[in-house]
Amino acid sequence: MGDAERNMGPGMLLVSANVGSIFEDPDNMLPVWLTEFLSTINRVRPQFIAMHCQEIGGKNYETSMQHVDVFLERLLSSEEMHGYDRARIFLDEDFKTVESFTALGSFYFVHESIRNASIYDWQARKFRSLSGREVYKGNINSIPFKHKEKFPQDFFPNFRWSRKGFLRTRWSICDSIFDLVNIHLFHDASNLIAVETWPSAYSNYRHRALEHTLKRISEDKHEKVPHFIFGDFNFRLDTQSVVKSLCATAKEERIGNDGQIKRLVYKEEGSENGKVVLTLEKKVFDHFNQEVFINDFKWLHQFDKEPKRFADRLQELDITFPPSYPFSEDVREGRQYMKTRCPAWCDRILLSQSARDLIQRGDEYTPVYHVMGSNVCMGDHKPIYLYFRLVPDTGKGRHRQRRKATCVVL
Repeated sequence: MGDAERNMGPGMLLVSANVGSIFEDPDNMLPVWLTEFLSTINRVRPQFIAMHCQEIGGKNYETSMQHVDVFLERLLSSEEMHGYDRARIFLDEDFKTVESFTALGSFYFVHESIRNASIYDWQARKFRSLSGREVYKGNINSIPFKHKEKFPQDFFPNFRWSRKGFLRTRWSICDSIFDLVNIHLFHDASNLIAVETWPSAYSNYRHRALEHTLKRISEDKHEKVPHFIFGDFNFRLDTQSVVKSLCATAKEERIGNDGQIKRLVYKEEGSENGKVVLTLEKKVFDHFNQEVFINDFKWLHQFDKEPKRFADRLQELDITFPPSYPFSEDVREGRQYMKTRCPAWCDRILLSQSARDLIQRGDEYTPVYHVMGSNVCMGDHKPIYLYFRLVPDTGKGRHRQRRKATCVVL
């Protein structure tokens, strides 16, 4: 065994996936989604998988939650997952307990090649060794291996209880300790409001909720460790500036009644028939050329401002893929956006500086940050993933005293 192999940490795959769409049409979408996910597992062959799902059971969860069992059974029984002998799965499915229901699903799989893996018990305040596969579902409020919170109702005023919140777990893998936080922040309810100003009211709601999450992580009674936060942040572009850029030579027409604007239409000046460049309504964002979002998307980075408000605490690898939302939910269309919202990178994997230090660097250890299912329908959100090699033996105390190169069986 060479020095490179001896010092090689386990391959880590972090996945963020808003899966609401696949439970709305499970017969058609679930097989496609699972095939693409499992092909990614087969291709990168990680030794640890963390998949953070949002909207488990879909938007119509009262009737669609039953399909989650099918999803879980197919995932666990698949050939690609046979080598993962340890798993912990948390499914917050109890929609009747409205004050705590988040519809978050966190899936964690440890490959048999990893010798030492533990999960933190938040009540006992100590790590527990992993063995076997365990699924926690329904009402999971009393399960000690997670820290779950739903955002207060007043965080998103004038709306009924949302399903937004976060679910946090802590891990010791190869004697490196870190938190994994599944998060779902508030959406934009109206394009007409989002386009008025920057930051929009919705951006401020998200900012408040993420600040709350980071504060809960940093100020609780537990040891401070590196953290990866990934999920559907619902981050949106500076819509006002995007519209100005798209419609720089167009004339705005406001349509409404009783003093209420219902539609904004931007028509190209100087054209014979007044070509419509963009139409905006509460739930309509219809631009005549989708290529500017899916193939020529780099110009949009300048308007991706929401994460920058946390740049002093959260980092991200370079984004080299198109906006992850809102893709068509038609299984025949894998590269078309719906004409409902301005495309944006809603789904992200963010990390603290100390977590970034856990990513091995070098020619053999180049991390990959990308989208899953580029050419197939994965629902309105494309899952995104981060694959990297974990720097081992960064834990404190007894964790650093163990002999190195004992974690991964090659």
